[in-house]
Amino acid sequence: MTTEISKNKKIAAWVIAGLLTALFLFSASGKFLHPEQLEGIHLGDWRVIIAIGEIVSALLFLYPRTNIYGTFLLTSYMGGAIIIHMTTAQSIVMPTAVLLLVWAVGYLRNPGICNCNCKKA
Repeated sequence: MTTEISKNKKIAAWVIAGLLTALFLFSASGKFLHPEQLEGIHLGDWRVIIAIGEIVSALLFLYPRTNIYGTFLLTSYMGGAIIIHMTTAQSIVMPTAVLLLVWAVGYLRNPGICNCNCKKA
């Protein structure tokens, strides 16, 4: 079953996906350039692996043929970010908002992902 996406939804999905990819790439560069950020939460030894995972996930998310895999990987990544924020008594508003945007783009680009057999009223 293929579902055609309207032009406006495609444009919105591309714009949000581009902005999110830029955000994730900027975040990953911070992990390389400022290692002290992750030292405070005892993840300094893992910063390179975390940054590479973030870059790969963001690029998979941006590329149309692999965006569903990027969506799943970024969902996991942001889930981890929310847990870290909760355990270090930081606000979870920002990572939650980013996660919701990742889901929105995932749905806009792959409307069949939520393939429920609900009858629409």
